Amino acid sequence: MTRASLDKQPADVAAMFDSTAERYDLLNTLMTGGQDRRWRREVVRAVDARPGERVLDLAAGTGTSSVPFAEAGADTVACDFSLGMLRVGVRRQAGVSRLSFVAGDALKLPFADASFDAVTISFGLRNVADTVGALREMRRVAKPGGRLLVCEVSHPPNKLLALGHRTHLKVGLPLLARVSSNPDSYHYLAESTLAWPDQAGLSRLIQDAGWGEVRWRDLTFGVAALHHAVNPG
Repeated sequence: MTRASLDKQPADVAAMFDSTAERYDLLNTLMTGGQDRRWRREVVRAVDARPGERVLDLAAGTGTSSVPFAEAGADTVACDFSLGMLRVGVRRQAGVSRLSFVAGDALKLPFADASFDAVTISFGLRNVADTVGALREMRRVAKPGGRLLVCEVSHPPNKLLALGHRTHLKVGLPLLARVSSNPDSYHYLAESTLAWPDQAGLSRLIQDAGWGEVRWRDLTFGVAALHHAVNPG
């Protein structure tokens, strides 16, 4: 299997996710100790999708994260650059109305300017080679006043918890990798998480991309964080 590295070449990252498509949701649950489901519920509440709105869910993978927005009555687009993930999603979510799947690169989104009331990305922004470039593209396709919600891994502010978190990434995940049929995904997760900016650092990147009203709140003591912003138009 192609091993994605921290230079995040799109073809390598896509190939890695293609190979994990069938077991992606299960792997997420194993790697986060089941916390991913709670985090996704928090995303749904924060996005607050409403009937008649258009929501773009980037790095949507199999569309599991997109379904609640469609069920709330929003016309929802699940966008991902892994064709393998999209194929699995189309099959699994076949009965969900108001949900469509689109292949797309976060750095060159296949949508017109000001197309969406809300744009969200969960655990996918750190896989993009140019973080600010992707955030600018999200702002381009968001309507004036449109909402941004980024849910991403982060760093616990408590020093003792931060030490335990780093130990889990450096020791725990490699142990899981030894018994996994897809060990590269565990190694990449650990590497990309350790290299990712903290909550304040990501806030600065979001502001650099032109978003306003940027704020965040921690999830699970800062292991993950929700960043909110608004497109000033």
